[in-house]
Amino acid sequence: MVLKEKIAEEYQRIQDEICQALEALDGGAKFEEEIWEREGGGGGRTRIIQNGNILEKGGVNFSAVHGKLPEAIKKAFGVDCDDFFATGVSIVIHPNNPHVPIIHMNIRYFELNEEKRWFGGGIDLTPHYVVEEDARYFHQTLKGVCDKHQAHFYEEFKAWADNYFFIKHREETRGIGGVFYDKLTPEKTGLTYEEIFEFSCDLGRSFAPMYANLVNKNRDKNFSAEEKDWQLLRRGRYVEFNLVYDSGTRFGLETNGRIESILMSLPAQANWFYNFTAKPDSAEAKTLALLKKGINWI
Repeated sequence: MVLKEKIAEEYQRIQDEICQALEALDGGAKFEEEIWEREGGGGGRTRIIQNGNILEKGGVNFSAVHGKLPEAIKKAFGVDCDDFFATGVSIVIHPNNPHVPIIHMNIRYFELNEEKRWFGGGIDLTPHYVVEEDARYFHQTLKGVCDKHQAHFYEEFKAWADNYFFIKHREETRGIGGVFYDKLTPEKTGLTYEEIFEFSCDLGRSFAPMYANLVNKNRDKNFSAEEKDWQLLRRGRYVEFNLVYDSGTRFGLETNGRIESILMSLPAQANWFYNFTAKPDSAEAKTLALLKKGINWI
């Protein structure tokens, strides 16, 4: 049986590895770390990188918290347990170049007791401009990770991501999706808890090399003031999703989480333009046409 202490320890190791890789990728900025404790139990390590050569703002957070489950969360989960333990790594990176995509990753483990525990997580990509070659590479990489563990994981988790990362009031996806999963157990997957944990770690370790490839391919592209404005508008859409729909944000707020860590996913700057309409046949219009569910990128 995989123990929660082992899971938390390995997630901390993954946080370390990703931070080192991102510092090397940026080549200038360094992460600032804040160790924090949660009043109800547990704590974490918030690591923020800002004003880098390519990484305008990013966070790589680890937490391992425990305590009493609020009534609202108990109702949402459909459980009557009082105590909980949760640990995970959460990442959001906002680059300064509009041709480099925003990326998000989360791997997490939640435990109420030995009978009620599960893994969740995923990776999704939010390009300001959708480049189909990059989208294919991203999805093929994720499919390779999924296929290593279960043949049906990619198709199932891609559809889950398409449905989850959807801005309903805009009728558009947040980006080009990726994979997303929640409440994975042996009963649902046919894997043991140890094997689901291995999948979680493999997904976490796919993040750094995959994002480095996307960054290095696009980081030196020039951009105009109009393209920067478009980037800030797309960031605004990102903010809308995270504050309105994201379940991790809601869980953090409702369990008395650390506000700065919860909201580290928000960019340093985002804009909203009244009644924006993309010009026909523009790069912006082509991107909007690809922010749809169900696109087969492979």
